[in-house]
Amino acid sequence: MTRTPLNEAAVQQAVQTYYGSTLTSSADLRTNACCDASAVPAALRPLLGRLHPEVLSRYYGCGLVCPPLLEGARVLDLGCGSGRDAYLLAQLVGPGGSVVGVDMTAEQLAVAESHRVFHAEAFGYDNVRFLEGFIEQLEQLDLEPASFDVVISNCVVNLSTDKLAVLRGVRRLLKPGGEFHFADVYADRRVPQALQADPVLYGECLSGALYWNDFLRLARQAGFADPRLAGDRPLEITDPELAARTGELRFFSATYRLFNIDSLEDACEDHGQAVIYKGTIPGHPHRVDLDIHHSFETGRVFAVCGNSFKMLHQSRLAPHFSFINAHSSAHFGLFPGCGSVMPFTSATAAPTTAGSSSCC
Repeated sequence: MTRTPLNEAAVQQAVQTYYGSTLTSSADLRTNACCDASAVPAALRPLLGRLHPEVLSRYYGCGLVCPPLLEGARVLDLGCGSGRDAYLLAQLVGPGGSVVGVDMTAEQLAVAESHRVFHAEAFGYDNVRFLEGFIEQLEQLDLEPASFDVVISNCVVNLSTDKLAVLRGVRRLLKPGGEFHFADVYADRRVPQALQADPVLYGECLSGALYWNDFLRLARQAGFADPRLAGDRPLEITDPELAARTGELRFFSATYRLFNIDSLEDACEDHGQAVIYKGTIPGHPHRVDLDIHHSFETGRVFAVCGNSFKMLHQSRLAPHFSFINAHSSAHFGLFPGCGSVMPFTSATAAPTTAGSSSCC
């Protein structure tokens, strides 16, 4: 993987300027890479209706990053901006949980902070705080290691010039079995250096995007042995000028789940294990997804690889599953279909159907 480092300070300043003053609302964005309100699940839209209008108008994320089972959880939101996701998540974690938002843009944080009282009164509790800082330097913030159940990020990691530092910082802050559940932008190939230096393309979440396979390499280098793709969509560059600059590059918005589990293997190995979903996760009485290849129907025995087994068995998801051969010492080789093609469903063949034993 060869990617020439950019001037970190210059890029950070350009991003701060773009999101702090160049953009005044989501209407100023020139692509759909960083904004997709349609991705908000219908069940959660009433929660958005309780947020302050200015917080909503200053939102620049790509959809909504919202894993299940957040009640009572401690959540960290990287690149929280004006606080839209943080205040939405505050309602999901409830008074027994908490949300910390981190952002480097003072103007955005000022919006978020100015409406804390408004949201505390609307919710009936105050469980959100905001910190100014860089997501590449999480160790410098007032955050305890191994103290978060879930870390989220919404179209922000691509803006970082040191993505490995971000991933390592996240892993340091996650509890054992915790997860980094985040949406971001990826490219089908490495973005040329000349485009990486383009401030508009960078601010629009495009030229800072990693080639998808380089992201997988960095995630594994940071200790996340088995990144799981939870969803994706192709991005359309509708601005003619920006489309001309990017040429044949293709971009995707994708959501990944990275579990902080030390014992994960570097491949999908078959240990003769299976799980049964109990149907007890709120909002998911009939089926729940781990990733695009694992959709668990209530009551059905589903054969899984050792890594999938551990992701369910060693995380907050465990009480909602029954486990078969939890202490298996058997090994039957790789699961079939465990390959290395581009993972995004919109660019490859259809994903494995529910109930199949193929792991990836």
